[in-house]
Amino acid sequence: MAPKEEPATVETKEEEKKEEKKEDKAEAKKEEGEAKAEDVEMKEEPKEPEPPKEQEVDAPADKRAKVKKVSLNFDDSTMNVMPTAGGRLLRTLSEGGMSYLLASVRCDTGIKSGRYLFEARIVENLVDGKHDGSATQPRGLVRLGFSTAGSSLFLGDGPLNCCFDSEGFFVHEKSRKKAGKKFVADNTVGVLLNLDSSSPNANTISLFINGERASQPTPLPQELVGQPLFPTITYKNVSLEVNLGPSLRAELPFKCRMLSTAAAADVETVKQAAAEKQTVVFPVGLPEQGYFDFVDGFAEKAGSTELSDRQILEWAGKSGLWKGKTQSGPAASTDKPEAKFGIPALDDWSVRRVLKAIAPALQRSYIVPELKANLLATEREKALKHFPAQDFKRKAVVVMGEPNADFKARVQKLLLSEKTAKAEAEKKKKAQEAERKRLLELKKKKAEEAKKLKEAAQKKKDGVEVEEAPPAEEKEDVKMEAEEPEAAPELTEEEKKLWYRKTTTADISENALSKAYSSFSLPSKAEGFDEVTFLWQSEADCAALLRKWILEKKLTQRAEDLQPGAGFKESWTKWQKTLQEFKTRQSQYKDPSKRKALQAKKVEAAKKAVAEEKEKLVKAGDEEAANALEAKAVKEAEPKEVDVEELDVFGVTDVMDIGNGAPLFENFQYEDWTMLSTRYEIHLLLHSFKKDLNDPDRPGFTEQHFGYYFNKYFRKSWNLSQFGMEKLTDLLDLMKDTVVVESTGFLKPEQAEDTAVDNFVKLTEDHRRERERRVDAGDETAQLKFTRTVAAGAKGNGKGGGKSAPAPTGPSSYSGGSYGAQKRSYQPTVSSSYSASKQPRTSYGSGGYGGGYGGSYGRR
Repeated sequence: MAPKEEPATVETKEEEKKEEKKEDKAEAKKEEGEAKAEDVEMKEEPKEPEPPKEQEVDAPADKRAKVKKVSLNFDDSTMNVMPTAGGRLLRTLSEGGMSYLLASVRCDTGIKSGRYLFEARIVENLVDGKHDGSATQPRGLVRLGFSTAGSSLFLGDGPLNCCFDSEGFFVHEKSRKKAGKKFVADNTVGVLLNLDSSSPNANTISLFINGERASQPTPLPQELVGQPLFPTITYKNVSLEVNLGPSLRAELPFKCRMLSTAAAADVETVKQAAAEKQTVVFPVGLPEQGYFDFVDGFAEKAGSTELSDRQILEWAGKSGLWKGKTQSGPAASTDKPEAKFGIPALDDWSVRRVLKAIAPALQRSYIVPELKANLLATEREKALKHFPAQDFKRKAVVVMGEPNADFKARVQKLLLSEKTAKAEAEKKKKAQEAERKRLLELKKKKAEEAKKLKEAAQKKKDGVEVEEAPPAEEKEDVKMEAEEPEAAPELTEEEKKLWYRKTTTADISENALSKAYSSFSLPSKAEGFDEVTFLWQSEADCAALLRKWILEKKLTQRAEDLQPGAGFKESWTKWQKTLQEFKTRQSQYKDPSKRKALQAKKVEAAKKAVAEEKEKLVKAGDEEAANALEAKAVKEAEPKEVDVEELDVFGVTDVMDIGNGAPLFENFQYEDWTMLSTRYEIHLLLHSFKKDLNDPDRPGFTEQHFGYYFNKYFRKSWNLSQFGMEKLTDLLDLMKDTVVVESTGFLKPEQAEDTAVDNFVKLTEDHRRERERRVDAGDETAQLKFTRTVAAGAKGNGKGGGKSAPAPTGPSSYSGGSYGAQKRSYQPTVSSSYSASKQPRTSYGSGGYGGGYGGSYGRR
C-alpha cells in the first residue's frame, strides 16, 4: 500500500499542472499565430496559376480555291520602307532625322473570315533600344498587327488598327496594356488572327514567339469586328524578315494556315498599281483661299503621297515625337512650319533633304503642296527638274476664285465638324464642372453629419443628456438630372455662304509673302508641264484674279528686300553737307563780327571777279575805266535796301543772300529747320523708293509703311508721337506743297525729282511767314511747338501716345556718304517771332536733324 502524500506535495503538483497548461496554451497560441502568418504570406505571394490549355485546334482540311498571290503593298507604305530580297526583308532609311521616324507597310490582302497567321523576325538592330528624350517610344521598335484598308498606316494611330509591340504590349489607339512577353532579335514572332465564327476564340488576336504562345487570345476592338483586316508592320531602326507563307518558320502547338495559303473566299485583295508612268501634281492657289483644304481632299481621293514640310511634322508626331508649343507670331505658317523638337537631326530639316532625294526613285504618285514656291516660275522650274518627264506625268492644278460644288460641300462639312467638336467640348466641360460641384456638396454634407455625431458622442461622455435625432433616411446618391438634349449644331446662313475656312495659322508668313508676292504667276506648259488644269475658274479669270490680288497686296505689303540705291546715298550725303552750310551761314550772319567778315569777303570776291577785265583796261591805258569797273563791282556787292516784309520769296535767286547780305533762312528757328529737313527727306524718300523698287504698279507706298521705309533709308527711327500728332496725314497737311496722299492711299511727291534744294528753303520760309501772319492775327493754332532732341544718354520724355525714340549714339553712314550729325550749336536771335519758342535752344548736334529726329512736332 502506497504511503499517503503530504498536503504540501499535493498542492505543489497541482501548481505544476497549472503551469504546464499555461505553457501549452501559450505554445498553441504561438503555433496558431505562425499558422496565420503563413496564411498571410501565402495570400501575399499566391502561387502562379498553371497556364490554360491551348484552346486553338488544328486547322481542318480546306479544299476551297486558294488566294493567287499575297504580298506586301509597297504602294501603301511610308517612303522610308526599303524592301529587299523580293520584299521579304524590310529595311529603313536612317540618315539624319529619318532614324527617328517610323516606317510602316500594309499587306495587299485582308482577312474577312477564317484563322490565319503571318510571321516576322528582327534580323538586326540598327540602334540601342533606349528611349530618346523627346520621344514616347524606344529608338528601336516593332509593331505587328492588323488595320483596315485606307486607315492610318501607323499601328497605334487611330481606332482602325490594333497590334502587339516588341515591348510586350497590346496597343489600340491610345490604350497600351501589357499582354505578353517582349520579343527581340532573332525571335520568330507570329501574329494569329482568328475570325472563325465557330471557334471559341472568334474575333481575337494572339501573339506567338518561337512557336510558343506569348499572349492569351485578345479580343479585337469593336471598331475592327466585321471588317477585312490587313496585316500591317510598323518598325523603326531595325531590319525585319517577313513571312506570309506558305510554311511556318516556327511550328505552333496546333496546325495553322498562313496568309498566303488562305482560301480566296476568306480574304479581300487590294489591287496594286501597275508599273507605269506616275503623276506628280503641283497645286497652285492663293494664300487664305482654301489651298490646304483642297490639297487634303485631293490627296485622299487620288491616293497620292504628299511631299511637304507639314507632312513631315505630322509623320514625326505619329512616330511618338513631342513637338513644342504650337506656332504663333509673324514667322508661323502652314506652308513652312517650324520644327521645334529639340532634336538637331530633325530640327535641321535633314528629313526634307532625304525625301527629296528618294522621291523620284519610288514608283508612286505625288502631290507637292508648296504654296509659295508653286506660285513662282523660278521655283516651279527647279521642282520639275526633280521629276524627270520619262518617269512622271507632270501636272499643275490651279485652284483660284469661286470653288466648285464639291469643294464647297467639303468646306461646309469641315466647318460643321469644327462646330460640333467645339460644342461637345463645351458640353463636357460643363458636365464636369456640375459633377465637381455635386461631389463638393456631398462631401460638405457628410463632413457636417460627422461633426454632429462627434459632438453628440462628446456630450454623452461628459454626462450631458442628448436627445437622439431620428435616423436620417438613407438616400441613394442621385446624380444631377440629365439636361434636356441640346439641338445638334448647325451652320448659320453666313457660314453656309463661306467659300473658304479661316485657320488660326497663316498659310504663308507675312515676311515670306512680302518678299515674293509681286513675282507670283500662273503655270504654263511652256515651263515643262505635261498638263495645266484650271479646276475652279477659267485661265483668263484666274489671271485677272491674280493680277487684282497682287495689286491689292501692294497696298498692304512691305517690300522687305528693298535696299537704298546709289542715287539716294549720293543725294542724302549732299543734302547733309548743304544743310550744314545753311546753318553755318545763319550763325555767321547773326554774329556782327562774322557778318562784317562775310561782307568783306563778298567785296573781295566781287573785285576778284572783275580783276582780269580790269587788268586788260589798265594795259590798254584806260585806268579810269578800270577803276570805275572795280568801283561798280564793289558797290553791287554792298548790302542793298530790301523790304523783307514784302519780299517775293520765290523770286529770290540766292537763298544765301537775299540782297542785303541776309540769308533767306535768317529767321529760321528749330521748328523751321525741322520743317525744312522733313520736307526734303520725304521728297527724297518718295523719289528714291520709286526708282529703287522700279515697279510701275507701285510708284509709292501707303501711310501704313511710311515709318518702315523711313527707317530703311535714313537709318533712324520715325516716331510720330515726337510730332505730337496722331496721324501722319496731320503732319503731311502742313506740307502739301511737297507731298500729298492720293485716292489709292499712296504718298505722292509734289516736287519734281531734280528740284533744287533752294526751292525747299523757299517753301519753308513761305510757310513760316504764313504762320507768323496768322499768329499776329490772333490765330494761336498756327503756332508750332516742338519737343527738343534728347541728348545721347539722357532720358527721353516722349509725348503724343508713343515712346520717345532713343537718341542716336553717333552718325550712321553708307559707303560713299555720311549720315553724320551737325556739330555746331545754334543760338537763336532775340528777334524771333515765335513767342512760344524763346527758351534756350539745344544744339543741332548728334540727335538733331543732322543725324536723327530729336523732338516732337506739334500744333497747338
